[in-house]
Amino acid sequence: MNDVLICEQLEKCYNRGKPNEITVLKGLDLTIPKGQVVALVAPSGAGKSTLLHIAGLLDTPDSGRVLIDGEDLTGARDGKRTAARREKLGFVYQFHHLLPEFSAVENIVLPQLANGVSRKAAEERAKDLLSRVGMAGRMDHRPSALSGGEQQRVAFCRALANGPSLLLADEPTGNLDPTTSDTVFDVLMGLVRETGLSALIATHNMELAAKMDRVLHLDNGALEEGI
Repeated sequence: MNDVLICEQLEKCYNRGKPNEITVLKGLDLTIPKGQVVALVAPSGAGKSTLLHIAGLLDTPDSGRVLIDGEDLTGARDGKRTAARREKLGFVYQFHHLLPEFSAVENIVLPQLANGVSRKAAEERAKDLLSRVGMAGRMDHRPSALSGGEQQRVAFCRALANGPSLLLADEPTGNLDPTTSDTVFDVLMGLVRETGLSALIATHNMELAAKMDRVLHLDNGALEEGI
């Protein structure tokens, strides 16, 4: 199986059966092969966060299927979905959501400990990842002592800590100034390419979208290819 993510005929509706019913996804299909980086472009309210949440097993569709590494996890029990999120998926958001009382290294160690990795091995991987993104001299700093771009680099490393198959990112540089955004995005792309990850990255920035392998537009509940 070379397809890391397969979404088949996804339907999602909010307030179903009510006068203010909103259909967000309408028979949506999406396939992301191993190693492919896909830009998801959508106007506000079009449903990109809904799609990311369903692909990331944080929400369930009204109908359709979600397969991760060939396994249908759509109707899986909570425990199995949680394990799949921990082991197969990495998440990055517009805001870093780092734990303020822990250092950069500790923020990357914690998800590994939750996945059964020894502290020594977790610290070694955390330090290796931070070194790759130019944070070798900032490992022991807490988030409050880091710049916005540095905080987001730590968040990238945390998302990759458990060696996921798929990275899901929702406007990962949207909270940064344009210059920092470009630099941090290039760091993210370098990490993704180096590790051979597949990725679905939502962005409003068409210049960043053009750096990815494919650009998909989400509008009226369906996806279309194109810049």
